[in-house]
Amino acid sequence: MQFTIGKLAAAGGVGVETVRYYQRRGLLATPVRSGGDGWGGGIRRYGEDDLGRLKFIRAAQGAGFTLEEIGELLALEGGDDRARVRRLARLRIDALDAKIAQMTETRAALARLADQCAASDTGPCPILRAFETTAAVRQA
Repeated sequence: MQFTIGKLAAAGGVGVETVRYYQRRGLLATPVRSGGDGWGGGIRRYGEDDLGRLKFIRAAQGAGFTLEEIGELLALEGGDDRARVRRLARLRIDALDAKIAQMTETRAALARLADQCAASDTGPCPILRAFETTAAVRQA
């Protein structure tokens, strides 16, 4: 099956500008224009392999990989360096674990503030005070 850039983007669940961005980053190839008579003529056609690569990029992003890491994974795709792929995956797992820990702490803090807010109907809400304090600290 052949796709125009618009059809490729739609099939991959992204916008046309995202496809172009991935091309500029070297993650997706830019096919030559078919037909036409030189500059600006013809249409670029993408194939199933391009769609598969686009879906791979999106899935890897969903797993938290950066575009640089995705580029490395794509470069490793045809090789036998499974150890490097595992290392990249483990680094991503470590980063996710750190993010989960941070989010767990944030959730617990917010739950404590919500409980403090519910404990009294007078005075400023502790949630709002905490956000004001955090904003003041960030500005300092």
